[in-house]
Amino acid sequence: MTVKHLKVLHESNPAIIQNIGKDGDDVFQGLTQTPKSLPPKYFYDDRGSELFEQICDLPEYYPTRTEAWILNQYADEIAAITGSCELVELGSGSSTKTHYLLNAYQKAANLLTPSIPDAFSYIPIDVSGGILKTTVSHLQQKYPDLSLEGLLGTYEEALLYLGKNHGRSRMIFFLGSSIGNFSAIESNEFLSKVSHSLTQGDYFLLGIDLQKPKDILEAAYNDSQGVTAAFNLNMLSHLNWRFQGDFNLDLFTHQAIYNEQDHQIEMYLYARETHQVSLDILDLKIEFQADDRILTEISRKFDLESVQAQLRSQGLTTIKIWTDSNQWFALVLCQL
Repeated sequence: MTVKHLKVLHESNPAIIQNIGKDGDDVFQGLTQTPKSLPPKYFYDDRGSELFEQICDLPEYYPTRTEAWILNQYADEIAAITGSCELVELGSGSSTKTHYLLNAYQKAANLLTPSIPDAFSYIPIDVSGGILKTTVSHLQQKYPDLSLEGLLGTYEEALLYLGKNHGRSRMIFFLGSSIGNFSAIESNEFLSKVSHSLTQGDYFLLGIDLQKPKDILEAAYNDSQGVTAAFNLNMLSHLNWRFQGDFNLDLFTHQAIYNEQDHQIEMYLYARETHQVSLDILDLKIEFQADDRILTEISRKFDLESVQAQLRSQGLTTIKIWTDSNQWFALVLCQL
């Protein structure tokens, strides 16, 4: 077993710090503009990551189980197309769905060992240290032949750290349709960074949520058990401890709506009454009026033709697409 230490990216490379800016600048900007917004990365403290894992098991939340079904059906085919390669996952979380890929690549690696050292390698990347450490520990036990290095940091930090410095083929993968949390401009910037972290012939596997009826989408983000509401509100708790804030969660309520024109779910926190919030570390005071809202997340829903065109614009050519029988979700494998 090859085990590497968990690496904290922002502490290990000063060049990365220079590129990500001052911590909290995005919060200051988002809460002082009109309309107010917050970056989705602040969902994912340890508690937020736990709540998201619960969301994935909800009956209304179809994306996780649908993508898992596709992976279960086609992981062996994906491994056969790419061959043995370094696996890099952005936003790994608990790596639950990733087990389908790891199982497939382990079978492929067993045919190569010992002719190719570290033929079975995986780099999970997440912003939540708690869930990443737990995941790495579990994976070490389940896959004793796995060469494993967990990276604690943002997508930007990870892609900058990884760069093109790899001696063997690589597949970066980004599951859960998390790319839907980016605007069109942001997703182009993200895909450009992905492309620059690959060398010619490397692969990128992307999970995308496809367009579907409004009632299915809104139910998925307004679940009957209130887990998504707790997940959304937990962002304010994260800001409280990170920036010495005094958000009162009882003064906000969650709502998700589907914007049919822009084909995106929009998640909001609405102020229940007029009040003031302070974030002392940011030297920031925010006035809220009743019904003021904070946009905390968008989740764009895609059509396959436009996604392939966007990937092509970043030098990524689609090799194959897999979907479920309802055409609700898709995995897109492309190559630089």
